[in-house]
Amino acid sequence: MEANQFKDFAKEMIDYVSGYLENIRDRRVLPSVEPGYLRPLIPDSAPQKADKWEDVMADIERVIMPGVTHWHSPRFHAYFPTANSYPAIVADILSGAIACIGFTWIASPACTELEVVMLDWLGKMIGLPKEFLACSGGKGGGVIQGTASEATLVALLGAKARTIAAIKKEKPELNDADIVAKLVGYTSSQSHSSVERAGLLGGIKLRALQPDEKNSLRGATLEAAIKEDREAGLIPFYVVATLGTTSSCTFDNLEEIGPVCNDNSVWLHVDAAYAGSAFICPEFRYLMTGIERADSFNFNPHKWLLVNFDCSTMWLKEPNWLVDAFNVDPLYLKHEQQGAAPDYRHWQIPLGRRFRALKLWFVLRLYGIENLQAHIRKHVELAHYFESLVVSDERFEITEEVVLGLVCFRLKASNEVNEALLKRLNGRGVIHLVPSKIRDVYFLRLAICSRYTEKEDIDVSWKEVKEAADEVLKK
Repeated sequence: MEANQFKDFAKEMIDYVSGYLENIRDRRVLPSVEPGYLRPLIPDSAPQKADKWEDVMADIERVIMPGVTHWHSPRFHAYFPTANSYPAIVADILSGAIACIGFTWIASPACTELEVVMLDWLGKMIGLPKEFLACSGGKGGGVIQGTASEATLVALLGAKARTIAAIKKEKPELNDADIVAKLVGYTSSQSHSSVERAGLLGGIKLRALQPDEKNSLRGATLEAAIKEDREAGLIPFYVVATLGTTSSCTFDNLEEIGPVCNDNSVWLHVDAAYAGSAFICPEFRYLMTGIERADSFNFNPHKWLLVNFDCSTMWLKEPNWLVDAFNVDPLYLKHEQQGAAPDYRHWQIPLGRRFRALKLWFVLRLYGIENLQAHIRKHVELAHYFESLVVSDERFEITEEVVLGLVCFRLKASNEVNEALLKRLNGRGVIHLVPSKIRDVYFLRLAICSRYTEKEDIDVSWKEVKEAADEVLKK
């Protein structure tokens, strides 16, 4: 494909993409295909001679779209949002054109330096303490990971390295294997499954602690667990606190957890994957009170801040623990400027990395803080509007306080009836929800996900819920 063909193809695709997004309401949010639907629609092997790009365009609707779940439909309410915006899409085009692999500063200086500055911009926007920011002149700084799951694992490995170094300084006769066998970490039973997975990948025992009646992990619970494990000869080293749990968007008590971690020399990682975007609004920053006690902090602009996946931002007060833990420095990756700027390959699991900071730069410049704040506030208002509709129907109940853009609700009936309600809702195909269960209570989650969602869309979603409830209760 030459430049003139690329221009024609790209223009056609831009028209298609904008038409798809602007008319996404007209599509069934959840596909009705069965596993294996796609194979019969395309040849068994790749073509020997090049196809025309016009034929590729034609196959998008025939082959791809029948199997797409439309995450950006205003009627998509499952999981949490995944962000999407025109500036981020254009930034990805540029990133794809530059196509650098920014593992070191010299591999593409702009790739590294823009990321350093964008993490400072974003850290200031959410009110992070200066100890996390590169511009403070201290040790801290930020990095873009692929996902919050990666950030949790990276922080665990940093905590592991720090703890091993501290213990060997006191007891040089111990080897790494002896120390690792005794390490233990902590999190809430309401934390994301990726926290447990990080423990498995890191070869570390992680304890799931019970939160209080509001599903918030408290300091006293953590302190008791640490005391118990120390008495058993174990070495507490790592805690993951969640701000905005996946099941119900509840918040662990950082004000209590932080001092416990600091007093016991335990690394505190804060996972705010969804809720962190809301902290650009000053009225929601009370939810992160105590963040100054953390060693690392992470949230996903690719969830709620209009930056397309993947863009998971992570800040560390002392990133040197990661650099030391991941530092494999072959001759072919060395360069004369080492130490003068970050080599982000030492801050992450993979070696290679894309030019992801472009997406942040484009979105922050072309929206501005005010418009991004308006986007967050609108979603929160729509969630409270749906909450009011649920409360107005005496057949339903709200199961968790609505704080941000998630509403947890259920029929005042058995778990089996609520399971039937969700099956009926998703089967109708107009809206899409997923459930959760806490303390054996099954409930439905309605998240405000799309930047296109308006009050009228919430009315449609509530109409679907009521009609499905009528059918289930009648049956």
